[in-house]
Amino acid sequence: MKLVKRILLGLVIAFAVFYLVTRPQDAATAVQVAFGAVWGAGVAVTEFFVTLASS
Repeated sequence: MKLVKRILLGLVIAFAVFYLVTRPQDAATAVQVAFGAVWGAGVAVTEFFVTLASS
């Protein structure tokens, strides 16, 4: 099972590097979208706990 995970991880990294080299603008957009989603989730969780604490 460890070998399968290592192979899959290697394939994912190889694809990411290939995508970055062949389509840098799209790769940058994908990173911006992913970062925005993580940031938005963090803001939502923070807002939830602030609202919960103020109740």
